[in-house]
Amino acid sequence: MRRMIIAFHRVTITVALRDTPTADALWDALPFEADARTWGDEVYFDTPVSAKREADARAIMQAGEIAFWTDGDAIAIGFGPTPVSRGDEIRLASPANIFATTDDDVTALKAVRAGERVRVTRAEGA
Repeated sequence: MRRMIIAFHRVTITVALRDTPTADALWDALPFEADARTWGDEVYFDTPVSAKREADARAIMQAGEIAFWTDGDAIAIGFGPTPVSRGDEIRLASPANIFATTDDDVTALKAVRAGERVRVTRAEGA
């Protein structure tokens, strides 16, 4: 199974990639770095990848799902309500490709600050 590490200053999560075209494109682009941005309880950051919206793309996510936001060529990790959420749902600005999952506690991403550097790499042994 392909796994990648998403490392911020104080928080690191390991994600398991699904078998999707978006996951393949991100895997091939590793490693890369970007500046984190936040939007409500969501952290997102630019990638060197551009992908088309996949047939099962969606705006509402579950905690632990890792998305590629095709409208911004960014990885988006929701962990609670965003400005467009209804109630406690995790809702992105528009449908995104779910390309990976994590068993790590994504609520720890609350500690990430806008402008913080993020590094995305392949996990050892992946």
